[in-house]
Amino acid sequence: MVDGYNIIHAWPDLKRIADYSLEDARYALLEILQDFQGYKGLRVIVVFDAHMIQGGLEKTERAGNIEVVYTRENETADHYIERWTAGIQKNMHVIVATSDFLQQTMVLSQGAVRISARELLEQVRLVRKRINSEYLEKHHPKTNLLGDRVGPETLEKLERWRRQR
Repeated sequence: MVDGYNIIHAWPDLKRIADYSLEDARYALLEILQDFQGYKGLRVIVVFDAHMIQGGLEKTERAGNIEVVYTRENETADHYIERWTAGIQKNMHVIVATSDFLQQTMVLSQGAVRISARELLEQVRLVRKRINSEYLEKHHPKTNLLGDRVGPETLEKLERWRRQR
């Protein structure tokens, strides 16, 4: 669970974007978290304050595989996260990303784990590095032979089948 605006204002690149467009900063955060979520295979919920919107109702949307929650009028993201974590079951492992100290204390008392915005940024950077090394910088064979694309165990198994004929 991610406190959206808290993360936006804590990450330097997103803060610069938010200085001219909060909507663009939200979009950039969601793109970053979609990559993170896809690699880690976690359920990610991002909560944005909409408590200053007159007559605003709680709204949930999807951005890829990420759940995006906009709080209702007079409800902060902190309050929504506290309410949500109050209902977690003992077998659930919930991590809340926020740098708000009071929020961190509250979620810890509910049984969730907390990470700061800086810690989440470091995890995102590590995932990006892994994605680059595993997928983007991967050596691509010059030929289109099966032997260039499968592992040695598979090659050995295929060779045994060939010899059994």
